[in-house]
Amino acid sequence: MIDDRGSDSASSLPTGARMWPSKRYAEIHQRSLQDPERFWAEEARKLDWYKTWDRVLDWDPPYARWFVGGRINACYQCVDRHVQTWRKSKVAIYWEGETGETRVLSYSTLFREVNRFASILQKLGIKKGDRVAIYLSMVPELPIFMLACARIGAVHTVIFSGFSAHAIADRVNDIQARVLITADGAYRRGKILALKEIVDEAVKLSPSVEKIVVVRRTGEKVPMKEGRDFYLSSLLDDADRMVKPEPMESTHPLYILYTSGTTGKPKGVVHGTGGYLVFNHSAYKWVFDIREESVYWCTADVGWVTGHSSIVYAPLSHGAAIVLYDGAPDYPTVERWWDIVEKYGVSIFYTSPTAIRMFMRHGEERLLKHDFSSLELLGSVGEPINPEAWYWYYKNIGKERCPIVDTWWQTETGGTMLSPTPGIESIPLKPGSAAFPLPGVDAAVVDAEGNELLPGQTGLLIIRKPWPGMLLDIYGDPQRYKDSYWSRFPGSYYTGDFAMRDEDGYFWLLGRADEVLKVAGHRIGTAELEDAAVSHPAVAEAAVASKPDEVKGDSIVLFVTLKDDASPSSDLKQEIGKHLRNVIGPIATPDEVHFVDSLPKTRSGKIMRRVLKALALGQSPGDLTTLEDEASVEDAKKGLRNNEEDVRHR
Repeated sequence: MIDDRGSDSASSLPTGARMWPSKRYAEIHQRSLQDPERFWAEEARKLDWYKTWDRVLDWDPPYARWFVGGRINACYQCVDRHVQTWRKSKVAIYWEGETGETRVLSYSTLFREVNRFASILQKLGIKKGDRVAIYLSMVPELPIFMLACARIGAVHTVIFSGFSAHAIADRVNDIQARVLITADGAYRRGKILALKEIVDEAVKLSPSVEKIVVVRRTGEKVPMKEGRDFYLSSLLDDADRMVKPEPMESTHPLYILYTSGTTGKPKGVVHGTGGYLVFNHSAYKWVFDIREESVYWCTADVGWVTGHSSIVYAPLSHGAAIVLYDGAPDYPTVERWWDIVEKYGVSIFYTSPTAIRMFMRHGEERLLKHDFSSLELLGSVGEPINPEAWYWYYKNIGKERCPIVDTWWQTETGGTMLSPTPGIESIPLKPGSAAFPLPGVDAAVVDAEGNELLPGQTGLLIIRKPWPGMLLDIYGDPQRYKDSYWSRFPGSYYTGDFAMRDEDGYFWLLGRADEVLKVAGHRIGTAELEDAAVSHPAVAEAAVASKPDEVKGDSIVLFVTLKDDASPSSDLKQEIGKHLRNVIGPIATPDEVHFVDSLPKTRSGKIMRRVLKALALGQSPGDLTTLEDEASVEDAKKGLRNNEEDVRHR
């Protein structure tokens, strides 16, 4: 059901919707915090271990090591154990490319390919502990190579296929990767991205790279350096059919994934094997209530943590059937995603608020001819979802019968931390709230001194106990690990997010803590301002930056994209400013409103407000390697110039 606090209407899920015994979540969560080692040991036994652990947890703040002494293999969990059952003939991956080509991989096929790819890595000299970089678009070879690395104990780092040569070199050099996996190219909105040429530029700066494996994707002719570059197809000819999975220490690194940092230098977040697998296997079941007949589609790119955990390791460890799409969401038409939902009978659909707002911008008419009857559960990830987008999603995609799991987590947490949990029990849903902490997650909202706040008070979100999915370290920089996450509240993990817990215990994420403005003595979060702006009928998306003001402290600078049926004008700027004033109050009146075609966002959909703030201040935007589209920066600059011209002409 939906708890619609403060709105004019309320809806309930119809009879027959998923319902579970009441109070079950509270009992499980309480038990998980009272005796966490016993609780997580029970969850760990749901996986297959070569050797069980000697100790569930070694906690030497700020370092946690889970299932110490245990041995396990991530690839075995995701592939081998399924081919020993009836799932060997079950679909593992439905793949579709932007140009319409398709592939279907059963678990048996996945098993065969993972073994062959693992053999290729071994023949290229890769062994346990070596690092492998993967620079591919969303083709099946991407998860296959990840699993192949896990099979032999190599540590993979996946680099988003939209990154530049310099960004690749930074990451490859940091981990000293010996092998780099790429493709001849990739398709994006009908154009070919020259991945191999970008890699060739990168390796000029990366002496550690000894071999490059090239997947044939586009068929384009690309330069190949003899002795260094090899087409995957040629290596498969001599690949062994079986490579025994390596029993890995539970604490052994599984992957390194880079995330943006305030210094401009990306942080190499290291995730382990045993704890990470246990946490994600459990969290995925609790959040998505995965069933044997489910067809699951997470629209994220595997280059981000959502893709690692919620496309590869968690779903495949459950033997799920997943959809993998290699293309833009609105190409060749804005109906592409909905065609895929129909075609494969998707039952669980997990996407970002950014994508939802993009579809809102195009209206509902195109949705009417699509059949959404296969959908049972919807999900949201990447940023807090504003209530307007939540309701649109619930009504137009879920047809008012599908619960929405609004999930909060980070690259560093490894898996979902806050979310409704249909896999445990149903709860009233509050649009815009990530609901409650998952079992084993001890979350709290505190003030600057670490004192827990009362319901309704806004503060900083922390996690007070270690959890199995947490990062092991920042690669090569333990001091940064301590300073970034553990120094502000010793013994507790500092998320860097601003949050509030309401009178019912629901958590509300209000944006990054460094994205809180102080206007005329009042603290106001960027998320609250943006939600108010998006509630204007002409606004599709909004992002807030700030400028220093001698009188007010911070002045509000608002960037907005408009819906298709709206046109930019001075009158509309004034109207939007008046709307924020009416919704929030006089302190929310923006000093500047800029119309742009797109906002600078990461591939996972997070708006990079620090970039907008730098531009508003006339400063360099800094590191842009995690941006989905650097053209959005030029678009923001154009919006600022247009505003200056408007001011001069007044």
